[in-house]
Amino acid sequence: MSDRLVIIGGNAAGMSCAAQARRLREPGDLEIVVVEAGQFTSYSNCGIPYWVGGEVEDAEALIARTPAAFAEQDIQIRFGTRAQRIDVEAATVTVRSDDGSGGIHGQSATLDFDQLLVATGATPLRPPVEGLDADGVFGVQTIPDGEAIRKALEKDPKRAVVLGGGYIGLEMAEAFVNRGLSVTVVLADPLPMSSLDEDMGERVCAAMTAMGIDVRTGEPVRGIDVEGGLARAVVTDAGSYPADLVVLGLGVRPNSDLAADAGLRIGTTKGIEVDDTMRTLSHESVYAAGDCIQTRNRITGRPVAIALGTHANRQGRIAGTNIGGRPARFEGVLGTAVTKVGDCEIGRTGLSTREAEEAGFSIETTVVESTVKAGYYPKAGKLAVKLLTEKQTQRMLGGQIVGGPGSAKRIDVLATAIWAQLTAAEFAAVDISYAPPFSPTFDAVVLAARKAAGR
Repeated sequence: MSDRLVIIGGNAAGMSCAAQARRLREPGDLEIVVVEAGQFTSYSNCGIPYWVGGEVEDAEALIARTPAAFAEQDIQIRFGTRAQRIDVEAATVTVRSDDGSGGIHGQSATLDFDQLLVATGATPLRPPVEGLDADGVFGVQTIPDGEAIRKALEKDPKRAVVLGGGYIGLEMAEAFVNRGLSVTVVLADPLPMSSLDEDMGERVCAAMTAMGIDVRTGEPVRGIDVEGGLARAVVTDAGSYPADLVVLGLGVRPNSDLAADAGLRIGTTKGIEVDDTMRTLSHESVYAAGDCIQTRNRITGRPVAIALGTHANRQGRIAGTNIGGRPARFEGVLGTAVTKVGDCEIGRTGLSTREAEEAGFSIETTVVESTVKAGYYPKAGKLAVKLLTEKQTQRMLGGQIVGGPGSAKRIDVLATAIWAQLTAAEFAAVDISYAPPFSPTFDAVVLAARKAAGR
């Protein structure tokens, strides 16, 4: 008799686990059943702002693998089916499908499992204010969310207010600018991109303002004015901002409620506690991966919950590898991420100054301004690189980049160096590429390391 792997959640972590487990175990050895509350699997949440903005024309382009492709691997997907309860002692999951697409026809059913993966993702943060449920207020998490915004754009709105200045906030602000709307970004933080240091966040804010975006900082939302059931304005202590569309980009928290109800251990970040194999600390046959879990920062060793598709896909693959019988470990995160707003590209990795100080590091910071290409080459846009190093050892702890087109992916070089625990002097000696269309002779990341090393 074959084992059964039940997966709750059919996006990045869930489906990467399913695919990897199937590569390692044949259908006769392992039955794989995916329970998905929505109607889509394996799609790019990160691509939704670009679909809304028009750079991506069709939602199908956001789907990495179709249900038919998974069916060919004998991976069952029960769409429109929601997990209601996990009983870890009985090794069962109670599920329900209200539309019958999961084959349950509105009735609750019980799925036995030999292994279980919880991949329930994250839940968008919603402030406790009136009006958030009005028509015209949108989230940006699923393909139906994006579809709803695109339909609203067909009504020719003029003004959009985006709540939040993180990745989604910036990307949605750009999307609406591209669609010709007047855009206001309202955030409670002092600056956009709170994962950056203040001096780098100021550069982002200046770039947004230069695009014509009205950036309102230090203004927590107090409510949504509603007329006739429609959102008409966002209200803060400083004033009221008229809106035809309101988009929530206030961040997310781990969606760990189902796991908590099952008695699985929940960490200080509200994420499910797992070990490096992605097995939960509560039960050896239950795994968890993706935005719903708590992982560890590779530098500090402290628990963190960071919602990034890169992490979710890797964690799902690690879980699938272990379920498939091959040992694999997840080595922690640096929180490496990139985004852009207009022509301003942003990258960050490792620790910010605040995070480093909270972790007890004595640090030095170095900022270098340079160009993306050789200074004499056409369209050699500017960029700034900030490097954080440990004062005693010169070990690199964090990096941030803000600059013109071609800047952001340099953060991957810094992430690699930080992952390898290089010192600034060691990184300054690394043999990296050069040609005038791509960088000056000494790239800004090297100049920053050289300056930090006192060379």
